[in-house]
Amino acid sequence: MDQNTYDKRREIRGRRARTADADDFNKPFQDLVTEYCWGAVWGREELPLKTRSVLNLAMISVLNRPQELRTHIRGALTNGVTREEIREVFMQVAVYAGVPAAVDSFRIARQTFAELDQG
Repeated sequence: MDQNTYDKRREIRGRRARTADADDFNKPFQDLVTEYCWGAVWGREELPLKTRSVLNLAMISVLNRPQELRTHIRGALTNGVTREEIREVFMQVAVYAGVPAAVDSFRIARQTFAELDQG
């Protein structure tokens, strides 16, 4: 596994990158995710990281993956997405994917912002 790809993942995801939790059981999976997601897709230059983050926030909201949403909210902020832009993504989710998905997304974002504000 290319160390630069792991470094890119940690840079965007921060200290909560799941690679820190890798053990003998899940290390092969973490390698796969890092190579496929962070190398093959996030490593492409055709879309800026900020745009990729906005897309992920919308898709993960619709897929109802709260833990991943928390992680990607943090990453989106790292990639320059503002809290106001995150709000607007979830407004789009409400209209096009359903209010319940947006309600949960707003709740998770507020919790994540509060954690970040507390340090």
